[in-house]
Amino acid sequence: MTKAANKTVPTGQSVATFVNSVTNPERRTDVRVVMHNLAAITGRRPRLWGDSIIGYGKYHYRYESGREGDMPMIGVSPRAKELVIYIMPGVAQFEAELKRLGNTRTGKSCLYIKRLSDVDEDVLRRLMQRSYDVMCERYGRQ
Repeated sequence: MTKAANKTVPTGQSVATFVNSVTNPERRTDVRVVMHNLAAITGRRPRLWGDSIIGYGKYHYRYESGREGDMPMIGVSPRAKELVIYIMPGVAQFEAELKRLGNTRTGKSCLYIKRLSDVDEDVLRRLMQRSYDVMCERYGRQ
């Protein structure tokens, strides 16, 4: 059986061109603010992963099933309906921050924000910093 190739890989495409293509002006502004914060937190330049994830840093994962690959240590995506922030260690361990954050919803490793003005940006920055710190503790600064 051939393993399926990972779809979420660095593309080499221009992050600026991708961000400029976001048609919703509020979402475009929001993603730029989050990108600015992520660059300050990580000290990394953004890379486009797959079709729409703006990622910072990378780590290598390996599941018990044998599947493995690389993913960004933290990332953001300006989706049509929401801004998605990828909290790679999983959002569950950041319950205290999530309670103070504001109007959001979550998945296992995804934080969904309709508009940045709906959340406490200081709390969001702390959450992103803690998430990145956890990933660095687990995988080193890559």
